[in-house]
Amino acid sequence: MQISGNTILITGGGSGIGQALAEKFHAAGNQVIIAGRNAANLDAVTAANPGMASMTFDVGDAASITAFAAQLVAAYPAVNVIINNAGIMQIEDILQAPANLATTEATVATNLLGPIRLTSALLPHLLKQPAATVMMVTSGLAFVPMVATPTYSATKSAIHAYAMALREQLKGTSTEVVEIIPPYVQTSLTGDHQANDPAAMPLTDFIDEVMAILASDAKVREVIVERCKPLRFAAQQGNFDQIFATLNAPR
Repeated sequence: MQISGNTILITGGGSGIGQALAEKFHAAGNQVIIAGRNAANLDAVTAANPGMASMTFDVGDAASITAFAAQLVAAYPAVNVIINNAGIMQIEDILQAPANLATTEATVATNLLGPIRLTSALLPHLLKQPAATVMMVTSGLAFVPMVATPTYSATKSAIHAYAMALREQLKGTSTEVVEIIPPYVQTSLTGDHQANDPAAMPLTDFIDEVMAILASDAKVREVIVERCKPLRFAAQQGNFDQIFATLNAPR
């Protein structure tokens, strides 16, 4: 995709990776629309970035997505890039089953069904554009799962597979599919501890590397920062068991 001149929707744009991507793309000369559940967070981001727009919807609700997609296209008919970034990550104790199912089902609705539903709702519009991009923000945990977050890891694996299949089905069309694969990044995804954890990659460093990759390779399929490559390629490099054990070692 081109780095500038787009109309870009970013879900989960009120905080974390979504907000950071929104601000970078906005500064690069794109019309950016951030969307999510928390109107106050969205308003704070748009107030700090004049010209950026926001819309609210519930990515975990099918009816909300359908209505939102129609409103988005009506308000911003030039939209040609969607970045499926919204997600939740919660610790699960499967031994507490079936009490854990509420967390499991919410995670699947937000992280898996949400991006699939939104992409499906907007794909007919994207295919009419001269050039369009569907971006999926997954995780290094799609390739080496975290035991404490089994459903989160599973949803990211599923979205990786969906992105690969979607990319192949869209060959020969105007719409490309790009996957961004973050490592452990300093955001509030799992709370304040993660946002301040020195073991996590600083958010600014992560976003700068992502943007550099996108700018340098117009045909990139997977955006993998150096810090995430051990997870992404653990199976290929033959050290999956070691990486899995290290990732899930008690701290």
